[in-house]
Amino acid sequence: MQFKKYIPNIITLLNLFCGCIAIIFVTQKNFQFAFFFVSLGIFLDFFDGFFARLFHVSSPLGLQLDSLADMVTSGLVPGFTMFVMLANFDIETPEVFPYLGFVITLGACYRLANFNIDTRQTDSFIGLPTPANALLILSLPLILEEDNYHFISELLTSTWFLLLTALSTFMMNAEIALFSLKIKKLNFKDNSLQIGFLLLSILLLFFFDFLGVALVILMYVLLSVFQNILIRPVK
Repeated sequence: MQFKKYIPNIITLLNLFCGCIAIIFVTQKNFQFAFFFVSLGIFLDFFDGFFARLFHVSSPLGLQLDSLADMVTSGLVPGFTMFVMLANFDIETPEVFPYLGFVITLGACYRLANFNIDTRQTDSFIGLPTPANALLILSLPLILEEDNYHFISELLTSTWFLLLTALSTFMMNAEIALFSLKIKKLNFKDNSLQIGFLLLSILLLFFFDFLGVALVILMYVLLSVFQNILIRPVK
């Protein structure tokens, strides 16, 4: 029995385990540790596919496990985070208001199911990937904790904040082509967009901390739209 064929699935299950731990930390309002474990889960999510290709052990079971793990780490955790944030608003809102945060979870579920049957998304993405959306949502309470930008803090604690829930759900399922971050050839010409995006991302994270996470996701979407309109279709 070859142990290596189980390695990708073990990594996927570790992704799921990270998502479970993140839920506990969100319950305790320890958003920094929640962000860490979601990031770790997303990191593992990248490498399960990498090792499956490396060892030539890709399987339908691995595909299903991957989606189920992502449903927790990149679907349930951000939805629950939004619920906790909305539930702790200091303004008068209907009791049902916080539960609308779980619309993100519903959108992620639809996105993951659709991804499994959409043959167009082998080398690029249609709509915002659930891991990117999860990082965006998990960064919001940390931006509030930093409180370095008063106007952003006011926006994130107003009823207008609910629009971000709708926008997040829409972006995950929108028919918008987003460029792949995979580097296929070891040369600058074929990867100039990916390398430029990576360098700008590092700068944004360095100067803006957790706000930089949200800015990186926004930049990713805008660069993709710019590429689609002015340069060439995403291949």
